[in-house]
Amino acid sequence: MNIYEFELKSIEGKKVALTDYHGRVLIIVNTASKCGFTPQYEELQALYQKYQEQGLVILGFPSNQFAEQEPGSNAEVQNFCQINYGVTFPLFEKIDVRGEGAHPLFRYLTQKAPFKGFDLNHPIGERLQGILQEKFPEILAGNDIKWNFTKFLIDRQGNVAGRYEPTTAPLSMEKDIEKLL
Repeated sequence: MNIYEFELKSIEGKKVALTDYHGRVLIIVNTASKCGFTPQYEELQALYQKYQEQGLVILGFPSNQFAEQEPGSNAEVQNFCQINYGVTFPLFEKIDVRGEGAHPLFRYLTQKAPFKGFDLNHPIGERLQGILQEKFPEILAGNDIKWNFTKFLIDRQGNVAGRYEPTTAPLSMEKDIEKLL
């Protein structure tokens, strides 16, 4: 099994089979518009612009599961991303990325790439860990997505090559991306 077995809906509501991306290197990321990590859209877009002609595609999946930091409609999310960050990579409709209602794609991704902890040297890493321990301890259990902007790197064959927590800046993934291109 690989990611090509999944189908989702674009932010415009059209069905998209991930087989459409066969042979490409992907970054699959859950996103939110009102999060401390939201500026990562800028680096994700920069990576997309730099490497898209070599086969990189970024797939953004808005989710409102973490402190309700993605409250808008799909149209509002798309508008926000385009106006504030110039996002041109594909966005998908809002979905659940953790728990019982998690989309099967994200259950698959977290099974293939378990949670290994936050970078506690990141300026927000230690604080995020503390907030989750204090206010949302259930989020820290297991391998589910822990917060917005968890990123999965997928190779050209549709296999999960890595998981990067929100404390990993997209540009710091560049060497790993280049190895797969």
